Amino acid sequence: MKYVDEFRDPVAGKKMVEKITRLLEQTGRTADDPIKIMEVCGGHTHSIFKFGLEEMLPDSIELVHGPGCPVCVLPVGRVDDAISLAEEPNVIFCTFGDALRVPGSKKSLLQAKAEGADIRTVYSPSDALAIARDNPDRPVIFFGLGFETTVPSTALTVLEADSEGVENFFVFSNHITIVPTIKAILDSPDLRLDGFIGPGHVTMVIGLEPYRFVCETYNKPFVVSGFEPLDVLQSVVLLLEQMVAGEARVDNQYRRLVPDHGNPAALSAITQVFELRSFFEWRGLGSIDNSGLRLTERFARFDAEQRFKTPALSVADPKACQCGEVLKGAIKPWQCKVFGTSCTPETPIGSCMVSSEGACAAYYNYGRLNTLRRLKVAS
Repeated sequence: MKYVDEFRDPVAGKKMVEKITRLLEQTGRTADDPIKIMEVCGGHTHSIFKFGLEEMLPDSIELVHGPGCPVCVLPVGRVDDAISLAEEPNVIFCTFGDALRVPGSKKSLLQAKAEGADIRTVYSPSDALAIARDNPDRPVIFFGLGFETTVPSTALTVLEADSEGVENFFVFSNHITIVPTIKAILDSPDLRLDGFIGPGHVTMVIGLEPYRFVCETYNKPFVVSGFEPLDVLQSVVLLLEQMVAGEARVDNQYRRLVPDHGNPAALSAITQVFELRSFFEWRGLGSIDNSGLRLTERFARFDAEQRFKTPALSVADPKACQCGEVLKGAIKPWQCKVFGTSCTPETPIGSCMVSSEGACAAYYNYGRLNTLRRLKVAS
């Protein structure tokens, strides 16, 4: 096990930036036509701004912030569905804290809680199952959120509830998968990317193989990265080395945690409990085929959408909010009309300002002074 300080060494970071600069010179790209690299995961976005990595890099490289925040990509209609379930009589609704303040069309889960709904913050689905055991006469609904990183814990909890015969535990599944999302981004006509920094935690579960289409079909290099500043910088180095060599492959920078073939036990639990939805709506990206997960027929009795009625409506984002464009990487958070003014972490209009992995929250919390300078220049 490495100490964190080893991955935050400023001397090593400076050497990596120097190497990045040399590699960029070999590509021939300039600030007028920068190399665009998307970090898919919101955890990378926060690391980039917390440690000032964007300011360290030459202008001939641009980091584009992707849709890898599961709370951010949740569309307004699904938030409304969650609130509807939470307000069902006698229901205990369990959620991760990140989702509490995400605005629905009329209110958030936090506002619904203030109005009397029994909404409880949990740290895992097993916490929700424990609440179900303690309250056998009340339905307990767990708000299932996240990519493949969190799906195994939900799947294992459903398997546990099944083995124990718990009848009052339900899952409102908004779990999503990363690969269709990346494909949708690559197929987007208004976004040109040169490479990807891949999500380490997701890859810990699914392994490297699912990303090979990025290289083989789209000819884009892909590097799975850790979340410390030196991890991100080294991943940029590995991407640029591929570009200079004219190659496109999947590299694993995060070997200390990510096995090349993923986690077979976690994948087995997922395939037992979940199946792909035909389509699922994403904030900013629209409906993406085979990107959402629902419970299989065998475990349908734990499915909150089958047990309770929900509005199930598609609801547009507020007109002032440009979360969708931010999630696609089409604009930077500071380019949104309401960023830092009417939309702040205290008064969020969009989900990207709420979540701990949201790009807008990262800009606001770690890049505030630089953002103001950019706004002044832009005006």
